Amino acid sequence: MSEPLPALPAARDQINGLSFAMLLLAPDLSIAQANPAAENLLGVGMQRMLGRGFLDLVTFDQPGLAERIRAPDAQLYARGVDATVARRVLRLNLTISALDTHPGWRVATLSDGSQGERFEDAERQGQLRGPAVLAHEIKNPLAAIRGAAQLLSRKVGEGEKALTGLIADEVDRIAQLIDRMQRLGREQAEPVAPVNLHSAIHRAYESVKLGSAAEIAWREEFDPSLPPVLANEGALVQVLVNLMANARDACAASVAPQVRVQTRFVSGLVMNVIRLGRPVKLPIEIQISDNGPGIDPAIRDHIFEPFVSSKPHGQGLGLALVQKLVRDMDGRVSHERDEDGGWTHFRVHLPMAR
Repeated sequence: MSEPLPALPAARDQINGLSFAMLLLAPDLSIAQANPAAENLLGVGMQRMLGRGFLDLVTFDQPGLAERIRAPDAQLYARGVDATVARRVLRLNLTISALDTHPGWRVATLSDGSQGERFEDAERQGQLRGPAVLAHEIKNPLAAIRGAAQLLSRKVGEGEKALTGLIADEVDRIAQLIDRMQRLGREQAEPVAPVNLHSAIHRAYESVKLGSAAEIAWREEFDPSLPPVLANEGALVQVLVNLMANARDACAASVAPQVRVQTRFVSGLVMNVIRLGRPVKLPIEIQISDNGPGIDPAIRDHIFEPFVSSKPHGQGLGLALVQKLVRDMDGRVSHERDEDGGWTHFRVHLPMAR
């Protein structure tokens, strides 16, 4: 005679055993119930959590996401979104599901969205092979350009030698960029060391300003007391060049085009770096802003993905590369549009060197 089957676990026990956070949200988005994984993720005990607003505890960086969550009966799935939780920056997967039996009530789940954040899946690897082959073919003419610049430097006056030196430096930087393009799908990050942030900014600016229209106003608001950042200098300059050039191009058609570069110390910002298995403080902020019309809302949520571009003839690799290089330095890059002020902001947060 077979033994009777054990009793099924109660529904509450099943929910408590989930490895991801699950929260029951009332129609006003206050938290009515939560499982232990939600307590761990939000850093708040059950008694302190109940009755508090979901969006007060979890602040999503992705533009428009909070508004979509607030919409009545909203059901959505968002993968790999950045959120600030208990002063930590996390990459999360979010689902919001409506309860048909209880109008207005919803169930939210939050899980680790950092897995697969690099270009490691087969589809993206295939997408990046084409640029990698093209990059290989570009290196030969680059070498010729550098050699010509060196020869030219011997025949020009002292005033022009700075320009030939800049050509050689930019050729070297482009060659390094090509190497990085070929390594987009690799996991190994480039080595980091203490870097003078403002020197890197000025180096990037010298490169970008050569292609800038005279009417564009560049503004600097630096905190001179900032310590060195922990970064790869070449990668950091490339990040800044891409963001400055994008800002320059974005505002070029404005009535009074302006690009603003700011640095400051931001206390308390922490990001969980899954690769390192520990949280990393990111107190150094670089903000690059422009007063252009902003990025098309249709692609704002995808601007850091490969081959997504708002430019008519853009390749869509610039911001994807920016994101990878920043992450390789254990940093964070984000985008925000200020419609009231008419500004687009890109922020890079980096750890400081000890």
